[in-house]
Amino acid sequence: MIRTTLNLGILAHVDAGKTSLTERLLFDNGAIERLGSVDAGSTQTDTGDLERERGITIRSAVAAFTTGDLQINLVDTPGHPDFIAEVERALSVLDGAVLVLSAVEGVQAQTRVLMRSLRRLRLPTLLFVNKIDRMGARHEALLADIRARLAPLVVPMSEVRAAGTAAARAPRRSWADPRARERAAETLAEHDEGLLARLVEGDLPAAGELRALLAAQTAAGLVHPVFSGSALTGEGVAELTAGIRTFLPPPRAPLGGPARGTVFAVERGEGGEKIAYLRLFSGEVRARQRLSLRRREPGGAVLRYGGRVAGLETVRAADSAGAGPQDRECLRAGGIGRVRGLAAVRVGDRLGEADRDRERPHFSPPGLEVTVRPGRPGLEARLHAALTRLADEDPLIRTRVASDGATSVLLYGEVQQEVIAARLQRDFGLTAVFARPRPVYVERPAGVGEFCEEMGPGVGRFWATIGLRVEPAPPGRGVRFVRDVEWGALPRAFHRAVEEAALRTLEQGLYGWEVTDCTVTLYRVGYHSPDSKAADFRDLTPMVLLRALREAGSRVHEPCQALEIEIPRDTLSAVAGALAARGADIVATEERGESWAVFAELPTRLVQEVRAALPGLSRGEAAVFARPGANRPVRGRAPRRARTDGNPLNREEYLRHLAAPSLTRV
Repeated sequence: MIRTTLNLGILAHVDAGKTSLTERLLFDNGAIERLGSVDAGSTQTDTGDLERERGITIRSAVAAFTTGDLQINLVDTPGHPDFIAEVERALSVLDGAVLVLSAVEGVQAQTRVLMRSLRRLRLPTLLFVNKIDRMGARHEALLADIRARLAPLVVPMSEVRAAGTAAARAPRRSWADPRARERAAETLAEHDEGLLARLVEGDLPAAGELRALLAAQTAAGLVHPVFSGSALTGEGVAELTAGIRTFLPPPRAPLGGPARGTVFAVERGEGGEKIAYLRLFSGEVRARQRLSLRRREPGGAVLRYGGRVAGLETVRAADSAGAGPQDRECLRAGGIGRVRGLAAVRVGDRLGEADRDRERPHFSPPGLEVTVRPGRPGLEARLHAALTRLADEDPLIRTRVASDGATSVLLYGEVQQEVIAARLQRDFGLTAVFARPRPVYVERPAGVGEFCEEMGPGVGRFWATIGLRVEPAPPGRGVRFVRDVEWGALPRAFHRAVEEAALRTLEQGLYGWEVTDCTVTLYRVGYHSPDSKAADFRDLTPMVLLRALREAGSRVHEPCQALEIEIPRDTLSAVAGALAARGADIVATEERGESWAVFAELPTRLVQEVRAALPGLSRGEAAVFARPGANRPVRGRAPRRARTDGNPLNREEYLRHLAAPSLTRV
């Protein structure tokens, strides 16, 4: 009977062979009867038509197998940078990871980005060097490259023989050889002063003790065992499976307590209903149980909603012994389940209290916005509905309706756009026309402004009194709504109407961009019973808030990314010049052996251009690590953005109300 569960991520640079490795692990451990092929489009985890055609993973998928009393839930993640948001969501639910490298291509740019994130999270990680049977495969040289460019503390677990040939083999490295034990012990001594003292005295640990020390440091994310093999032939995969059992112990999920978990994927069933993949960290969830979930909206508000579990199927291997119907309908801490019945669910929604470490973003958000129109007029509503359904699976694309009926979405890059276009055609029968992408800007208040409108009868007046103050907040804080009035001063429905309308109004500021990093304070209210309605407060709030924002002033900021670029020594001048020419602020440089690291702040709209130029400037050896940077004021004329129907007050109405004598400052 299965007693423990390990949620394991398979990550890699695109084409390194992670999906093939996933398939081999499932096949060798009896979870599937036939070995699938990426080229043939018959793999277990790449189930979508686009994934099969392109031979890449687009969405995270889960499959399970058992080894002994351990169930391993394999989470296969995308490798292409355009789908980095899928990887981020997977990282939040993993207990450990296997990072796959190609023995031919070696350490690639995306490999380093992923490893940086895994090490930052201290997520226990094994390395698997794949394709040792391919022509051009390396072993010792690649290990040196891994230590220099990926992770300095690694312990080889395989002996690679006849690399680069069909006869390549990767048997387990024996620690009976004192020299092998000594090299491993020297690596472990970097984080163990007691072991270092023993080595200085010539006391070399035995193989069993050394293995226990390696397991402890691997579990802490300090050291990374390296296995080698070939996913296509199965060479070395058995040793990797044994390494997973030895070095990636499953976490001890807390018993009892409230249910807490994360929705990291959403798919559609045959009838179109949503199926949410829920990773549970504590407590348990049963079929027909009512759940309360939450998500943070773009404006900063926390949306809470409920739903009843209409169906629940825990992810289990096909050969799980003792897994009866009751086991499959009860999701316990540490497991992953497919949940039906949550109509409002979206990727990223949380069950239970917040976990800041797991909910903190590790990659930059999308920085491009593109307008999408249907190929034939009259299908705008259908296109928006289809894009909204896709946003349930990837909420970062954030659909919005423009004033002319078109829909705008946020994107990472061209490949993601191509996939969205193909899915619209296949799944919804819609041909989409994409405009040229443009960067996403934001607005911030330049100072403090406030405005109050008193209620009263008359044309254009409302039976509502609202006073709002808007002021800047520290960068990165988002939007905060504060009530400086007593709850009893208004019916609760009126309070909710003001807050909802205020947050929605800030989706577009004076220049048309989303207003962020500000505090909105409701400092004066009043109503008249029975004339006042919630609609009065909902309709008046945008006018008062925009007038207060005008008093404060608004500055347009462009999103930036903080880049860390590692390049060969002799390319520093060329790279620095290219960055400066594109308006980057070079913060610092750092010498790292044969390489230089350049730290720069660059507008998001120019990041793709820099990424495209770097290979030619660095002989293809540049590695770029990006994270969200501090937005900076636009240099030059501030760009304006056309309004969207998401704003309850359009610009023409706003300009009229600015001149209206009925709006009197109090």
